[in-house]
Amino acid sequence: MPRFKTPETGLKLIPVDLARQVLPGTFEFALVHLIDHDFDLTALRARTQNDAGGAPAFDPAVMLKIVLLGYSRGLISSRAIERACRENVLFMAVSGDLAPHFTTIAAFIRELGEDVSRLFAAVLTVCDRQGLIGRELFAIDGVKLPSNAAKSRSGKREDFERQAARMEAAVQRMIARHQEEDAQSPAQHDSRTREREARSRARMEHEAAQCREWLARNPRDRKGPSGGVRLSNRTDNESAKIATDKGVLQGYCAVAAVDATHQVVVEAQAHGTGSEQELLIPVVEACQPLCAPQTAICADAGYHSEANLRWLVEAQIPAWICDKGYRQRDPRYAGQARHKAQPDPLHDKRATPKKARRFTPADFTQSEDASHCVCPAGKHLYRSGGECTIHGYAVTKYAGAQRDCGPCALRTQCLRKPEKTPVRQVHFFRGKREGPVSHTEQMKLRIDSEQGRRMIAARFASVEPVFGNLRGNKHLNRFTLRGKNKVDTQWKLYCMVHNIEKLAHHAHWE
Repeated sequence: MPRFKTPETGLKLIPVDLARQVLPGTFEFALVHLIDHDFDLTALRARTQNDAGGAPAFDPAVMLKIVLLGYSRGLISSRAIERACRENVLFMAVSGDLAPHFTTIAAFIRELGEDVSRLFAAVLTVCDRQGLIGRELFAIDGVKLPSNAAKSRSGKREDFERQAARMEAAVQRMIARHQEEDAQSPAQHDSRTREREARSRARMEHEAAQCREWLARNPRDRKGPSGGVRLSNRTDNESAKIATDKGVLQGYCAVAAVDATHQVVVEAQAHGTGSEQELLIPVVEACQPLCAPQTAICADAGYHSEANLRWLVEAQIPAWICDKGYRQRDPRYAGQARHKAQPDPLHDKRATPKKARRFTPADFTQSEDASHCVCPAGKHLYRSGGECTIHGYAVTKYAGAQRDCGPCALRTQCLRKPEKTPVRQVHFFRGKREGPVSHTEQMKLRIDSEQGRRMIAARFASVEPVFGNLRGNKHLNRFTLRGKNKVDTQWKLYCMVHNIEKLAHHAHWE
């Protein structure tokens, strides 16, 4: 029978040299070296006004070290970072055995403000000095993350006014009912029911008062770039309802521009909007100080619009912006819908019965003079209106007659909704109309070329691993702060963590 030594995992008093815990080649070594040698923290230190009196404050260098170290270890809560400073030897070594209260940590992050942009730029300067920014391709994409806001508190001003009036009316009805009951039989009522109703009334009164207070602070609805009304939120009015493939969330769109050479984040912004089209120009403008004349910009279909493409051409910026239909034109994506529909790798691989095929325009025969077409049932469909244009293509429209389509035996094969649609309509596309070529059409030609396909593949390989690192490895599954500026600060800090990791892996320190 073999015998083994018994491991001890309990409390043990061990002398620890904190200075020897930060080892070269690690993230914490790069973090400490950057903050001690490359960061100018004069502005942050000037905020502390305790020269004449008061207790000593925590150095912003120490606060920045423990916050970034906590984010790198997947600790987004200030309470978790405080606990790590008291219990984890590595946090003790980085902080110099200081353990700020969690409220101090939260206040430091919340009040960084514009200083975080200078710190982010300082990290980029070191990355550039170390040769980690190639300036060949900047890939732009965004990740939608929930915020510290309640989705149920979203709406327009008229919605909040209606909610407040409804709650106030419910409170008045409850009070009137209680007064009527007391007048009829003052001694006969259930005390527990009254207590429960009293708590409910107090909750509704408090909610209605909060709603009225918010309406007083915000006299107008939010407006979008086109002038339309955007939904407000009483918890975080700068967040937005954002549609994702997993449902609608209340949060922010966090955008990152990533250099393709070493996946360094060159720009990071957070915006409270679900429309990515309006975010492309601000991100590209912010990237210009780092761009070279040959630097290309690549983004996915969410940033595609005719106005954005026109702006890029006028600014003479080489760009590759996908449109929504580029995958249908690319043979590499053929059959992708079949794989996306599968629930899991162990799905039932038996063939599923195909749906009944409906007649397409190819099943209709157009006459030589284009005056009519003939359907599979032998009936004539006549032209409805004159020539029209759809997406730049000349189109001839035909529509059937009620006397033919109504009693037709092929209605179920011809119409998608035979019980509602009276007659069949058919469109025949006759080619592209002559005229000035739009920027969208020019971009389609660029995207469909061999170079365009290489650029799209490079975009995937550049920006998606960054989001995978921050969301998967760093556990950034939501923003914990409220307000665009504070959320933008938190997003920049996480992107700084990613860039410092790149320095830890590739940099050669002097």
